[in-house]
Amino acid sequence: MQRKSKIYGLVGFPLEHSFSQSFFNNKFEKEGIDASYENFEIDDIGSFMEIFSEFPELSGLNVTIPYKQLVIPYMDEMDSVADEIGAVNVVKIMKKADGDLFLKGYNSDIIGFSDSISPLIKSHHKKALVLGTGGASKAVVCGLQKLGIEPVLVSRKPKEGVLTYQDLTEDVMNVHTVIVNATPAGMYPNVDNCPDIPYNLITDKHLCFDLVYNPDVTLFMKKAAEYGATVKNGLEMLHLQALAAWKIWNE
Repeated sequence: MQRKSKIYGLVGFPLEHSFSQSFFNNKFEKEGIDASYENFEIDDIGSFMEIFSEFPELSGLNVTIPYKQLVIPYMDEMDSVADEIGAVNVVKIMKKADGDLFLKGYNSDIIGFSDSISPLIKSHHKKALVLGTGGASKAVVCGLQKLGIEPVLVSRKPKEGVLTYQDLTEDVMNVHTVIVNATPAGMYPNVDNCPDIPYNLITDKHLCFDLVYNPDVTLFMKKAAEYGATVKNGLEMLHLQALAAWKIWNE
């Protein structure tokens, strides 16, 4: 099969859950763009630069779990927002005068997340629990702060300035009425998993946002909804951050 003139793609591991490939290839077909979008599933970030050798037509990359932070040392330059967040999910590929590659890291997760959750924010949503401490959580924290919501991270392991799941008492849950799952818990194919939070302490004042979008309704969302919470998955966030990535690649 003949390669397209431009290739874009997603770097991560595993990638069987991802909708990015179908999203972009549908966009290219619909708009008559001579390009393709490929999945680059690598089990070690050390293989990152090999992708460029194999695919010299590469024009832009997305980065997902678990490489949003690990990919940073490979960047020649960082956009100020990505630098502030400390995570990269978009790589713009340029060439220097001598033909060598020049890679610039961006973060479009913050755009996708902020624009997706903001219509659901109510006046009583002052504080948030962000489940997970990986690259995605960093964009969520920054996005929440820009929306005027005070976030606190929640981790399985004790860390300074971070709550553990055992710290989620009734008082903590009552105050933090926004809960964002920024972990892969519940993502296909592990659909029977969910973050270990006290769902019985969730109320109809809670907004529970899951960055996972496959399946459509995660166990986290289902359990939160049973206690009256407003719930939303990450599919719109994916679409919004993907369109932001496309703009970055072509600006």
